[in-house]
Amino acid sequence: MSRLDDRRAARAQSERGGLKKALVRSNVIAAVDLGASKVACFIMKGDQSKKDGMLTTAGVGYVQSRGVRGGAVVNMDEAAQAIALAVERAETVAGVSVQGVTVATAGGQLASCRVAAQVSLGARPIAENDRQRAIAAALAQVRLPGRRVIHLLPIAWSVDSQRGVRDPIAMFGRTLGLELLVVSISESVFQTLGHCVERAHLTFEGVVAAPFASALASLEDDEMELGAICIDMGGGSTSLSVFSGGSLVHVDSLAVGGGHVTQDVARGLSTSIAGAERIKTLHGSAIASANEDREMIEAPPRGDDPGAGPVIAPRSLLKGIIAPRVEETLELLRERLKASSCQVEPSAGIVLTGGASQLAGVREVAVRVFDRPVRLGRPRRIPHLADAASGPAFCAAAGVLHRAAFGPREVALSRALAGGRVKRETVDPNAGVLTRAASWLRDNL
Repeated sequence: MSRLDDRRAARAQSERGGLKKALVRSNVIAAVDLGASKVACFIMKGDQSKKDGMLTTAGVGYVQSRGVRGGAVVNMDEAAQAIALAVERAETVAGVSVQGVTVATAGGQLASCRVAAQVSLGARPIAENDRQRAIAAALAQVRLPGRRVIHLLPIAWSVDSQRGVRDPIAMFGRTLGLELLVVSISESVFQTLGHCVERAHLTFEGVVAAPFASALASLEDDEMELGAICIDMGGGSTSLSVFSGGSLVHVDSLAVGGGHVTQDVARGLSTSIAGAERIKTLHGSAIASANEDREMIEAPPRGDDPGAGPVIAPRSLLKGIIAPRVEETLELLRERLKASSCQVEPSAGIVLTGGASQLAGVREVAVRVFDRPVRLGRPRRIPHLADAASGPAFCAAAGVLHRAAFGPREVALSRALAGGRVKRETVDPNAGVLTRAASWLRDNL
């Protein structure tokens, strides 16, 4: 791992540079999608966002995941090496050196809740300090013991009885209201992710919820406005994000993914995990078709007995294993969505992302379970990706770059949330230059 040694030395030199190094921070944005089946890294230079709303990646790298199971890190060294290798491959393509990364994950018992607040206004136009007072009043209600906040997103503002305000600045009214979405994960999982990135000799710049990032990459603006459900089907988890009125309104996750389907196939056909994954990819489907009883498939036997012949089974048996697991996962997600306080738009469609969504028949099962139109999503704002990295499995990494370039605007920066600094005091606009400079450095470095 000579590259890791080089990164370790470079980071030590960077830390010795102190504030001077921070002030000349490299204009490079790196996203790592840490999944149970793969680890992907997308790199974007800060000047590569285009005016037409498109992005150009400087480098992409991905490797088979190691040390991750069910969306959680189970082997720190293996996961750190996988992250380092994915970043190294992306760096080689981009020709740049990455100092820090933002991690996209659907693990850590991802969940969301809403808080609302209201503040009184004076006889003057609404100013930034009024907006900050409303945000502070909402944050004062957040009580999530044992969990770490990773997103603070305004759902909607209201001025008096007028709801659905996008930006209240310069408006007049007696009261200013705010509804805030708080997305959080387990504190222990958050700390583990941060430590894992540090062991790869990279700076941990925060966590992004994978279904949120996937939605940013795959949803059209009209879908966000009129209502949409993005379901991210990964190897170790299945998660969803709900959009309405142009804002994220709900996030949830299940610790069941495509890897569980593979394990079911391996058990049902008495084959290896690798053999089951190959059979699932080549011949698997979540819906039945004609002539399956007469169509036979072969799977490698489990173990290393050279005299053992292949496992031969009808294709109908394979589909009989896959279909119940896929249907059960989507039904569990549907029931959890119904049990939540989230009001889904009646016309909201469903967009499937993640590697497991590419299995044949999944879209048809989703149509039957949710009784809504369903389509397969792909990264839509990065048009020049190679074919191998332009599928639904890479939406989360692409979405992290989209969020960095175009938003949406959040109450606190990822770096501030990663450091536990959620509640920020508003700086007096009449304060001295040194005070304002210190506040800027605190919030941005």
